Amino acid sequence: MPALLPVTSRFLLLPRALLSMASGSSPSQPSPASGSSYVPGSVSAAFVTCPNEKVAKEIARAVVEKRLAACVNLIPQITSIYEWKGKIEEDSEVLMMIKTQSSLVPALTDFVRSVHPYEVAESYHDEPCSC
Repeated sequence: MPALLPVTSRFLLLPRALLSMASGSSPSQPSPASGSSYVPGSVSAAFVTCPNEKVAKEIARAVVEKRLAACVNLIPQITSIYEWKGKIEEDSEVLMMIKTQSSLVPALTDFVRSVHPYEVAESYHDEPCSC
């Protein structure tokens, strides 16, 4: 189960496109052996919920086309329980797992907030690790 692996090991499970993005090489070029050119803290993952698959696909495609991320995974039919305006709410949503360079997180955040339909676009990104 990847969540139980040490942080340094989890990066070896990232798609070749993200490792290539982190190393500055093209995804079509062979990836470095075991991510040997990986710089600790240079890649991040952002998690953003969307109201439906159509919105998630539109945002995901735009993020990749603008090269703000190497890859976006869509996880359909998640249930979100949250407090909104003093009430506990429950909704079905789509989760976007966005894999990007840590240096692109501010631009990624600005872009997602500019196109996201929610009044407050919820997002979380992991802090770059210092491993």
